[in-house]
Amino acid sequence: QVYVVESGGGLVQPGGSLRLSCVASGRTFSTYTMGWFRQAPGSEREFVSAISWSGVSTYYADSVKGRFTISRDNAKNTVYLQMNSLNADDTAVYFCAADNRPLAKRSRTVLGYEYWGQGTQVTVSS
Repeated sequence: QVYVVESGGGLVQPGGSLRLSCVASGRTFSTYTMGWFRQAPGSEREFVSAISWSGVSTYYADSVKGRFTISRDNAKNTVYLQMNSLNADDTAVYFCAADNRPLAKRSRTVLGYEYWGQGTQVTVSS
């Protein structure tokens, strides 16, 4: 069993920044592909970003490319999502996910992950 817990959400003004954190436990974190997804009320869960075991390879959704940065610190079993230039369309519950397979095309899909956190709310509003 793997447990993932997100934190760092909150209320931010348009154009502002926020950093989300996700701590994983229960298995060797460094062997897991990690991803971030988000879901607004009434909408399907959508891919945001993903990072490989080593942290060398990353994926980003087109909607966040250039604004968001994913990173990981395996010594702390933690993955981060730095979010800059936030706008109202970024408002959602953000979920952290983990999978023990290498980063691949599936890493951009909900079905590509076995373990999920409970989510942290990000609200962008003036």
